[in-house]
This record gives sequence, C-alpha cells and structure tokens, in this order.
Amino acid sequence: MVEYKSDKNLTELLKAMGDTTRRALLTQLCQQGPSRVTDLADHYEMSLNAISKHIKILEKAQLVHRKTIGRTHWIEANLKQINLVENWFSELKSIWELRLDKLDEIMKGEMKND
Repeated sequence: MVEYKSDKNLTELLKAMGDTTRRALLTQLCQQGPSRVTDLADHYEMSLNAISKHIKILEKAQLVHRKTIGRTHWIEANLKQINLVENWFSELKSIWELRLDKLDEIMKGEMKND
C-alpha cells in the first residue's frame, strides 16, 4: 500500500472538490479572477450564508485565499494545492502501468512457450 506524507491535505482537497457547488465556485474564480463573495453568490440559487460555508471549506483545503479590504471580502483561487491531487493520480497511474507492463511480459512469455 502506498502511504502519503500529505494524506490529510489530500483528503481535505478531495472532500472540498467533491461537491458540485465548490467545483463551480473554483472554476468561476479561475475564469474571472478574484471576486467578491457577494458577486460569487449572485450566480447561485442559495443564500449568501450557504455560499460562505462552501468558501470556508475551500479555504480550509487551501484552494482559495480570502483578502478583506474594509468590509469587502475578496476570494482568489490558489491552484498550488492541486499538485497534491495530480501527484497522487500520477502515482496511481505509474503503479498500474508497471502492473500492465508485467502482465504484458507474462503474456509474451506464454505466447513464446506455445
């Protein structure tokens, strides 16, 4: 079994990205750049409080940063954390590629023996 040094961070990331609304918020922030919380909420049929809760989960996973200027809260995407997910998928892919290469060797060996 493969162990990950940043398993807790990876878990937080996957939980945060597992929700449709949070993925949409993150996509919106990547496309539009830093946005006010109220502007983000205008795109959804839910309360400002509900959007704020989603943003807090994204903040906990370090996928977004909040900057407060006066009474205005600006939210900005932070995609550095995505590298953890990319690395995890790369490791899984490598494991499967090694297994498939070994299976290919076995199959070729059996075909030569026939």
